[in-house]
Amino acid sequence: MPVFSFNDALLVAVLLFATGLTGVLVRRNLLFMLMSLDIMLNAAALVFVAAGARWHDASGQVMFLMILALAATETAVGLAIILRLHARGRPSLDADTGNLLRG
Repeated sequence: MPVFSFNDALLVAVLLFATGLTGVLVRRNLLFMLMSLDIMLNAAALVFVAAGARWHDASGQVMFLMILALAATETAVGLAIILRLHARGRPSLDADTGNLLRG
């Protein structure tokens, strides 16, 4: 099994983060924006795991678990908002029309 260096892991994390950031900035669909945010969080988790492996410290895996819990929470809240908007009769998932939650 090949072992990846710390620089390789950082390069993959930067590419993942850039892909997620591009998805958040370019796409206006709420589901795609949620997926892009999850990609960005996974990139940050990869950096923590790679740093923990490099310095032989278990805190990288602990931070990975915390980021994983944060990503799950973010996804649950985002999907709840999407379902709430759909229940109020909004036919589109366009992020620019999100002012219907008032009242």
